[in-house]
Amino acid sequence: MSFEEFQQSIGRDSAPAAGCSGALQGLWRDARGDWAGAHGCAQEDHSRAGSWVHAYLHRKEGDLGNAGYWCARAGRPQPAAEVTLAAEWEQIARALVEE
Repeated sequence: MSFEEFQQSIGRDSAPAAGCSGALQGLWRDARGDWAGAHGCAQEDHSRAGSWVHAYLHRKEGDLGNAGYWCARAGRPQPAAEVTLAAEWEQIARALVEE
């Protein structure tokens, strides 16, 4: 699936595509406004990708300390303050779709 197909599925489908990782499911749910569902998906995905999405979700929530912890678990630097949440979401989604 391409990034564009993933993005289109957010407005079209009632559930993430079959075979999506927990991390991608989390991003899909977040884009639909379901932070709690997204957090559950990220929390259950024990991979670095799951940790990366988990970090993003805590940054979105405003819990920067927790976001920093999950960035470290993901092996990723914390985004600079000027990086928008939308830009961070797209960066993560593109990277995970391309895996």
